[in-house]
Amino acid sequence: MLDAAEWGIVALSLKVGGVAMLVTLPVAFALAWLLARVRFPGKVIVDAAIHLPLVVPPVVTGWLLLLAFGPNGPIGAWLQDWFGITVLFRWTGAAIAAGVMALPLMVRAMRISIEAVDRRLENAARTLGAGPWRVFWTLTLPLSIPGVLAGAVLGFARSIGEFGATITFVSNVPGETQTLPLAIYSALQQPGANAMVWRLSCVSVGLSLVALIASELLTRRAGRGLHVL
Repeated sequence: MLDAAEWGIVALSLKVGGVAMLVTLPVAFALAWLLARVRFPGKVIVDAAIHLPLVVPPVVTGWLLLLAFGPNGPIGAWLQDWFGITVLFRWTGAAIAAGVMALPLMVRAMRISIEAVDRRLENAARTLGAGPWRVFWTLTLPLSIPGVLAGAVLGFARSIGEFGATITFVSNVPGETQTLPLAIYSALQQPGANAMVWRLSCVSVGLSLVALIASELLTRRAGRGLHVL
């Protein structure tokens, strides 16, 4: 059984993962729709930039976030000067790092779902007098929702497993930024903490497994729905 401190770590991880997923969701969907439905110069470059966190070392991503959101960074200085907000060494910073790392996976899953919607259906709706926004809200979005939700769940799973960018950007502060991966890393440095490592690892694997199964089920549902159409 987990003790009170370990339950706190799990709760913090769920909070960070949930906030990261919710904040990233509209951004990911907008980017996915843009890549799936709009032709524009430099599209390949935009696509590559979105997916950079998948291939560059997470430490590099964390360092870039530190440059942007640090006290002397453009975003960090603006937040501090205008709103008195700082994200360094805060759980909100951990959520930002997790969201950035999850964004490529969410965009990829959502883009596939949007591209699977038959454009002939959208064109038919337009010929019947529906405007672009009505086509989007009544046709494109409902048909792609299962895939969008699958991407969101996948992003949540990635968020609660984020380590490298988080520890580089907001450090490893117990009770504030120490999510499951960071707590496991800290426990590995402590003699006689094998039991804690086992417990937290089992929780981490369990949460990730549930999220991945949910994402797969939603993806299959999306495929069946579009196949029927």
